[in-house]
Amino acid sequence: MTSSRLAAVRVLIALDKGRTTMSAEVERERPDLPDRRDQALFLELAAGVTRWRAELDALIGVFSNRPVEELAPEVRAVLRVAAYQLHHLERIPEHALVHESVEIARALRHERATGFVNAVLRNMVRGRGGPAKLPVRPADPRDTEAALDYLSVTLSHPRWLVTRWLARVGFEACEQWCRFNNASPEISVRAADGHYDELLQRLQREDVESQPSVYVPSAIRLPAGGLGRLSAETRQLVTVQDEGSQLVACLAGAAPGERVLDVCAAPGGKTLILDDAAGPGGLVIAADIRPARVALLRSTLVRAGRPARVVALDATQPLPFEPVFDRVLLDAPCSGLGTLRRDPDIKWHRRPEDLPSLAGGQLRMLAQAAAIVRPGGTVVYATCSSEPEENERVVDAFLAVAPEFELGRLAMHAALPGAALVIDPRGMLHSSPAQGLDAFFAAVLVRRERA
Repeated sequence: MTSSRLAAVRVLIALDKGRTTMSAEVERERPDLPDRRDQALFLELAAGVTRWRAELDALIGVFSNRPVEELAPEVRAVLRVAAYQLHHLERIPEHALVHESVEIARALRHERATGFVNAVLRNMVRGRGGPAKLPVRPADPRDTEAALDYLSVTLSHPRWLVTRWLARVGFEACEQWCRFNNASPEISVRAADGHYDELLQRLQREDVESQPSVYVPSAIRLPAGGLGRLSAETRQLVTVQDEGSQLVACLAGAAPGERVLDVCAAPGGKTLILDDAAGPGGLVIAADIRPARVALLRSTLVRAGRPARVVALDATQPLPFEPVFDRVLLDAPCSGLGTLRRDPDIKWHRRPEDLPSLAGGQLRMLAQAAAIVRPGGTVVYATCSSEPEENERVVDAFLAVAPEFELGRLAMHAALPGAALVIDPRGMLHSSPAQGLDAFFAAVLVRRERA
């Protein structure tokens, strides 16, 4: 039995029971797989199955003649992993795969299900390459029901979510969005201070494919799995940070000598960008609430040799500062629906009813952040959500009750020439898969000057 496959099944069982996140379970299982090739297969299976879960469940239903919801979580996970390998990976030895899946079911103490697993997978092997069993791309995208069947099942996204996207952006863009989310993500990195050119040279020498960012001059894109190909010395020159996250921190517009607060700062990548901008004459304070995140934040800044102060605070409550900050960045906790390519498990546990509750908390945080900004200072409100309830509607709701603030424009400058591509007519950031980015949002709110 290949341990990577069993580890992937265990991750999926934990996710199915709804008590964890994929990133947490991956970190729990990965130390037991010392071989890098086993780790790569494990990650491919855990993430791939999670991305394509609806499609895989539809296939399992066809070849088992049983609703997937009726199966035990352990049996579901075994069948999903096997179905993913058969339909999405190449050069899979089919009979060995069937045998191994049966053995995994037995190892999970589901001896009575081994015959069922064997029969379903043999049916699936025989049926591969036959007539299409899943909803096909509609000939007429205006056929809403056919479009939603295709997007939600064949392209494996929750129906409630693609219903929203379809109405908002149309069929072509919605299809592109789903395909973007289901692809293995590139890795975005920042070069350590003063090492950008050296990093590019090292990547070329080590024959690692790379691409400079269109949007953030300090960012470099590596292909999925590219980080593992870097030498130990080159790895020390990079900080892994999503390109959209880097863009938000750059557009916050911190200036030399300013007082800056990064409210929900962990893991600390944005804090480092703000600290660079504020310079040695500035003061940057980084905050978060959970002890583990505060520790991670502190570790990031210490490792980078930065003097930024770290505090633990609850951003929904009055903050322990006077209105003295020139700039406050609030990257608010959100649904995460803009980052499904990197966190595919989010799409299966989020519900539409989560959005009003999240927006309520975001509005409370925004009010507290605004209270500590000096006259003429700014609050930059950001999320990694794709949904208007958490984005512009929160901003508009805040402005409706805070007449001392007005909507500003994100800080465009010559160092960010590509940023104009993701700024809307109101001056707010809306990145999307159409630009090759995850869906990030940011807006700047300016406190009016007082006499």
